[in-house]
Amino acid sequence: VQLQASGGGLVQAGGSMRLSCAASGFTFRMSVMAWFRQAPEKEREFVAGIRRHGSTAYADSVKDRFTIARDNAKNTVELQMNSLKPEDTAVYYCARDPVDRGIYREHAHYAYWGQGTLVTVSS
Repeated sequence: VQLQASGGGLVQAGGSMRLSCAASGFTFRMSVMAWFRQAPEKEREFVAGIRRHGSTAYADSVKDRFTIARDNAKNTVELQMNSLKPEDTAVYYCARDPVDRGIYREHAHYAYWGQGTLVTVSS
């Protein structure tokens, strides 16, 4: 199982950024995929998740600003982030839940993680 996140970097507040996670080694289309983030000295927190048929869930802090999408043909999941704020600064991780029973917001539920990509939003 491999999850390779990319697309992080530095952006000014109010700007946009798109993260991508390339998956391999498992049946992607059957999995729930999610994005989490972890800021320095904070717990890893749920950002967004998407079920195999496309239904989504978002943290309240990113709702209406972030969009998660998946491409089952390309085995990728993306996170489009708009109207970024300094408090969005964190390492962003993609995660996989191999059994679609819903979107879980607890990081302990996920056994498979990408390596993380740093997003820095300057004020």
